[in-house]
Amino acid sequence: MSNRLPPISGEWIDRSQRIDFTFEGNRFWGYAGDTIASALWAAGQRVLGRSFKYHRPRGILSLASHDVNTLMQNGQQLNVRADVTPLEAGMSLYAVNTHGGVMGDRHSILDFFSPLLPVGFYYKAFHNKRLFPFWERTIRNLSGLGKVDFSTPHIRTAKQYDFCDVLVIGAGVAGLSAALAAADAGANVVIVDENARAGGSGERLTQTQELVEAVKNCDRIRLYTETVAAAYYADRWIPLVDRERLTKLRAKAVIMANGAYEQPAVFRNNDLPGVMLASAAQRLIYRYAVKPMHRAVVLTANSHGYEAALDLAKHGVEVKAIADLRSTYTTNSITQALQALGIPIFTSHCIYEAKTNPASDGVSGAVICPLDANGKPQTEFKQAIACDGMIMSVGWAGAANLLSQAGTKMRFDNGLQQFVPDRLPTGVFACGRVNGVYEFDRKLLDGRRAGLEAAAFLGLTEPVEIAAASGSESPSHSWAIVEHPAGKNFVDFDEDLQLKDFPNAIQEGFDNIELLKRFTTVGMGPSQGKHSNMNALRILARITGKSPAEVGTTTARPFFHPVPLSHLAGRGFTPERYTPLHSRHAALGAEFVLAGVWRRPEFYTQPGKSREDCIRAEVKAVRTRVGAIDVGTLGKLELRGADAAEFLERVYTGRYSNLKLGMSRYALMLDETGIIIDDGVIARLGAEHFYFTTTTSGAATIYRELSRLNTMWGLDCGLVNLTGARSAMNLAGVYARDVLAQLTDCDLSSAAFPYLAVREALVAGIEAILIRVGFVGEWGYEIHVAAESAPAVWDALFAAGKAYGIAPFGVEAQRLLRLEKGHLIVGQDTDGLTTPREANLGWAVKLDKPFFIGQRSLQAIAKRPIAQKIVGFTLDPNQGTAPQECHLVIDRGEIAGRVTSIAFSPTLQQYIGLAYVKPELGAIGDRISIRLSDGALVKATVSPTPFYDPENQRQQETAQRQEAIA
Repeated sequence: MSNRLPPISGEWIDRSQRIDFTFEGNRFWGYAGDTIASALWAAGQRVLGRSFKYHRPRGILSLASHDVNTLMQNGQQLNVRADVTPLEAGMSLYAVNTHGGVMGDRHSILDFFSPLLPVGFYYKAFHNKRLFPFWERTIRNLSGLGKVDFSTPHIRTAKQYDFCDVLVIGAGVAGLSAALAAADAGANVVIVDENARAGGSGERLTQTQELVEAVKNCDRIRLYTETVAAAYYADRWIPLVDRERLTKLRAKAVIMANGAYEQPAVFRNNDLPGVMLASAAQRLIYRYAVKPMHRAVVLTANSHGYEAALDLAKHGVEVKAIADLRSTYTTNSITQALQALGIPIFTSHCIYEAKTNPASDGVSGAVICPLDANGKPQTEFKQAIACDGMIMSVGWAGAANLLSQAGTKMRFDNGLQQFVPDRLPTGVFACGRVNGVYEFDRKLLDGRRAGLEAAAFLGLTEPVEIAAASGSESPSHSWAIVEHPAGKNFVDFDEDLQLKDFPNAIQEGFDNIELLKRFTTVGMGPSQGKHSNMNALRILARITGKSPAEVGTTTARPFFHPVPLSHLAGRGFTPERYTPLHSRHAALGAEFVLAGVWRRPEFYTQPGKSREDCIRAEVKAVRTRVGAIDVGTLGKLELRGADAAEFLERVYTGRYSNLKLGMSRYALMLDETGIIIDDGVIARLGAEHFYFTTTTSGAATIYRELSRLNTMWGLDCGLVNLTGARSAMNLAGVYARDVLAQLTDCDLSSAAFPYLAVREALVAGIEAILIRVGFVGEWGYEIHVAAESAPAVWDALFAAGKAYGIAPFGVEAQRLLRLEKGHLIVGQDTDGLTTPREANLGWAVKLDKPFFIGQRSLQAIAKRPIAQKIVGFTLDPNQGTAPQECHLVIDRGEIAGRVTSIAFSPTLQQYIGLAYVKPELGAIGDRISIRLSDGALVKATVSPTPFYDPENQRQQETAQRQEAIA
């Protein structure tokens, strides 16, 4: 590792732990504590990635979590930030956005065609309808960060909640000082910092380390490193993101000590590997003991650049020259030390151009030249200096994203050349560099002030007036931007935006900072403008003749820092509900399936039988003997009151005011546009008392909507949700009545208990509501009981039905049984555009009623021809591969419909199904073509429904049925 320095006090690496990894197929190694980028840089690997648009070679820029051109893929893990991601053993890393690898990227030819790809070219290219498909395919093939592996396992991340009195964001000198002051006043404090260790930039290492130790030893302070405060929401709600989880933290007060982002200078080839920010070079040295370069040219406009130059010299880097944009610099011990080393300092000078080395993957020299009184480069006096790297220290931009999200009013300080807080929201405080304070002692004092102000806000101490004196120099230069006729002087490294792109965009009318952002995409890449926004607004200000204050900043929206989607998705807190009979199903060998939020038996396993055989056996049991299914997941609602019938008349499409006591009726619900949203059964238990069901998936939504309507209409009725309080089971089959008769004194004869009747009776000594319904097409009863009584009734049914061969049946058998009867399932055989006419449910709609929801829409479309209608179909025997649900119906090469339900019927011994087709294809006997997944077409015949028992004889007390029972 030719660039690894000897051990340095305070270094973050552990030299006793070697870590092996690969990059682009080549073997490398580093130490525990290294980041990916620091390990590669130590090994001499300069090109870490390629730029997004022109595929130019890129290396380290900031080493501070916004080096977008060092994004890598680690196996199935996308867009790993190499500059801050800790090195792990066995990593297999590849640069993203390359074609042929990072060193031989064939798309780098785009760099030569850059004059043909000006800012906004894609808008104009896409505007042409004829060329749009070509440009869309081309750009999609060229763009993209990382490759999605669809076999990647589901990543489940934890989520937690936290609370504190004071949250301090940033564990630099100011943040540590603020935390200690607030804690000393009695506050419970949390500090978060995105870095692996606290201490910030590491200046005055001994004093900083003392602060860190004081924080760690304070019982009132919790310190979280490698944790990003990613956004700010109302009432001081902050999402904290670390590698493992997202923490939702609520603070009573927030202290922003976020620091500032060092800004790059703009000159030709300022993006070459080896050109980096001064702070990045210092991080390489002091955190990872890596020599940033061997021969350096330093560009500066503040004292920090001189400190960085001395740091380079102390650690074996030959500093060839220092170019200072300013006309004078402050003479102090640091500059004197540099002069003593014989390092030339050029005042009023800029770097005009970085020269590319022969391999075009790094720096071979810097061209510097003097600046005139107007800041223009005097190219006639330029000179070349051989070097293999450059560092830049020309200014800073406060990390004010969270302050802006909190509602802080910012102002531009001309002396600092930085936006600083002007008016802070209640309970929010700022200190340190984000507050315009840069010197060590002043940051200590400013942090203490913020901590005491937060404590006073909480009533823990009396307000204290502390003022930090202004600094001796401006940390930022007003114009570190150098024009070059050949371009390639980059403003935004994410989007490959050059200086010349901005005048072109402004000339086309995008002269507002928000419009400029959207047209050029400046600040819209993964780094979110951390290195580009200040230079962009300075360019806009100069071209339009405004000040930076007048130009303003773009809107800061959450999240200002990338957050993994797995963190946002979380662990998966979708609740799962078990019916009261869950243990009974498990004991019977049920395979469960998630239906909405409910765990329901899909089918019941039997030794030696396949899934299909088990389902068909359950169907046969219902058709020939008797079966029972748990339908407790249905929504169960109770309505009472003088206006109960009127309420149902308004909500559902049918008539219910004339529903007789002791009878039930099908109920269909629409939305305002006439689209089917739910169905169920309404039973009348009394003159002002109704009991009704909804679909399983719609139970919660329908109850919520009905409650809203009841409140809005103000009718005299009350609604109660009994979904969780009641259980229900359906007993169906030839012997259903015989089984139930053993458990109740209720007269179950056809005359006393006809089809669709409802009765209140005792079943196995338990109060129950019995409804004679036939969703599966057999003589059957829905038995509704209190949830806690369900197991007892279920056990009693199976004990009574043992002699009749009773069997449980699951959701799949139920779906097949109802399909044989041609019954629809809302949400499967309907969608978000299905009307009753299309679903052949016009019989359930009474348009002559005064009003029901969706009536006006149905009346408006009644005279229009329908685009599709649902039909039954059967497949010819020996057809081969059967279609699946959602396969398309094809007519003369065009889509003419889709399959909604299909299954093999063991009762009818053929495939049957339901499909939407164009009306002209829906006559009985018509032949339709269904396209399979492989493109093959299968022929089907439109058939009448119900497929099974079309005369509904199974619900009638006929001589034939009595004979069958006997």
